[in-house]
Amino acid sequence: MSLLFQPLRLGALELRNRVAVSPMCMYSADDGCASDWHVQHFCQYGYSGAGLFMVEATAVERRGRISHGDLGLYSQANELALQHALGAARRFATGTRFGIQLAHAGRKAAVHRPWVEHGRPLRTDEDGWAIVAPSPLPFNEHSQTPHELSESEIEGICESFTTAARRAARVGFDVIELHCAHGYLIHQFLSPLSNRRTDHFGGLLDNRLRFPLMVARSVRDVLPAHVVLGARITGTDWAEGGVNLDEAVAFAAQLKTVGLDYVCVSSGGVVPGVHIPVAEKYQVPFAERVRRETGLLTEAVGMIYTAEQVEDILAHGQADFVAMARAFLNDPRWVWHAAEQLGVEVPAPAQYARGASPIWPPAAQRKGTA
Repeated sequence: MSLLFQPLRLGALELRNRVAVSPMCMYSADDGCASDWHVQHFCQYGYSGAGLFMVEATAVERRGRISHGDLGLYSQANELALQHALGAARRFATGTRFGIQLAHAGRKAAVHRPWVEHGRPLRTDEDGWAIVAPSPLPFNEHSQTPHELSESEIEGICESFTTAARRAARVGFDVIELHCAHGYLIHQFLSPLSNRRTDHFGGLLDNRLRFPLMVARSVRDVLPAHVVLGARITGTDWAEGGVNLDEAVAFAAQLKTVGLDYVCVSSGGVVPGVHIPVAEKYQVPFAERVRRETGLLTEAVGMIYTAEQVEDILAHGQADFVAMARAFLNDPRWVWHAAEQLGVEVPAPAQYARGASPIWPPAAQRKGTA
């Protein structure tokens, strides 16, 4: 029996299989509002057969966007636009659940879309904006120097996460994921490479965990019990003096105590110019250790492409489920093809039923079709 197609209990939710479409920035929003691009994007992955489709990193403040094209949940207009896009996707979905990743870019905000001059920082005459961070350390030599957040400003951003979470629940998302990785604001507080504060938000690990756990508690407190809450965390910064796997395990254990339902373990992104040994499944050992030492449901991510790789990860207890991005960009029908390979039937829209034998409806019900 295929492990990939076994259901998974995630908090109050049951996923039909162990594959998630990873959150992927589309850089196609208008002042945070989902566009027609997002409608087709959500629909496409809603009927992909994946157990979970995660909407891209979505800013909790306007100044928390990476670029002008980032999704947001900081206004009523943002909420209504997402409600429209998610509603369309749900009408055509075939059992896929929907989640959203809430984020704040911190010192990595206010840049162009990545395909415009390699994400150059926005100038003032390009509607750039002032950026914020735990410490006044620019991300690289081309970046703005961020404003160091005061304690009251930190509390205000925590409230922005809470407000965005309320909006996400009203929109109807099944899962909310806090983005605590890839060098964005929560990760910036976690890493000594970006957090040089000398108050109770910096220094020792307990202090660097203060803001991330504040956000996690606040969001958990306002969510209905049926909404799953998870986090994407970093397994390592790949740099001396940065977050390491011991600290990742400690953070995950604390998140479990707060009441989070799962963690997705990624890595890197907090400082530029480091060597990351990217290879197939290169981050899976991080997820494995977090899972083993915390008992928290764990998602693996990073250069995972094939059904065989997913089966192997699950068979060896390295993760409870797997998120993939590039594989789905390359093949939005990845789940259908994995089902065909593994001899499993999965649901798909009736309009596509003649595409391949393992998809729903079964072959017996398709006899006589042209």
